[in-house]
Amino acid sequence: MKAESPQVKPSGEETLAVELIPVLNDNYVMLLSRGQQAAVVDPAVEAPIQQRLEQRGLELVCILQTHHHSDHIGGSPGLLRRWPDCAVVAARDDLERIPFQTQGVADGDQLRLLGEPVEVLAVPGHTRAHLAYWFPRAGHLFCGDTLFAGGCGRLFEGSAAQMQASLQRLAALPGSTWVWCAHEYTEANLRWAVASVASDDPAAAPIRQRLDAVLAQRALGQATVPSQIALELATNLFLRAPDAASLARLREQKDHWRG
Repeated sequence: MKAESPQVKPSGEETLAVELIPVLNDNYVMLLSRGQQAAVVDPAVEAPIQQRLEQRGLELVCILQTHHHSDHIGGSPGLLRRWPDCAVVAARDDLERIPFQTQGVADGDQLRLLGEPVEVLAVPGHTRAHLAYWFPRAGHLFCGDTLFAGGCGRLFEGSAAQMQASLQRLAALPGSTWVWCAHEYTEANLRWAVASVASDDPAAAPIRQRLDAVLAQRALGQATVPSQIALELATNLFLRAPDAASLARLREQKDHWRG
């Protein structure tokens, strides 16, 4: 059985709450709520999301889509049948691949959702039109498959230069920002990093320490998401890549690693 992370909820009755819903093999769907209204990020499947919403008596008002892959949008059509007035925010450049979107957005657009300001960030690399959603006041980043805990997404449609620029953009966010990525890949990412980093690299000890902590979490069935930007800066080799060529080498090594 998959674990769920503890709810991240500031004090107060009507503050923004974020929680994980584990689905499929290793996907996470993020459920945001304030009062009786809710939004979800990248609903891979319909049934567990609808069940959670109905159990809690929540009205789904918005779906945020980071990119078009089926394990991120697969549940959206079904949720729209249940909540037909729900908005779907997605990249307008991906209208062809996310045709059910109701609000196409692009880099720099600003939204308001559940009482929170939201900034749309273009972060191509994994796909050509990948988006991230940053909630600056609440301190949450929903980054899909661009930045992972201890890693980054594969380069399916974009270049290493695009991914490096996207990661550096996310790295510039406040260190306290919660990083909500869409997969439980942390253990594998850190095992690779421990095997790949030079012993005299200043990051070697922090990476090893983080892996030990993650192994303990997973042994207890706990999720390792969310992370934080400061932790990624200290332990994520991809964020530490100084240029696109270095990131490309790291991505190639990770793609072929079988440890």
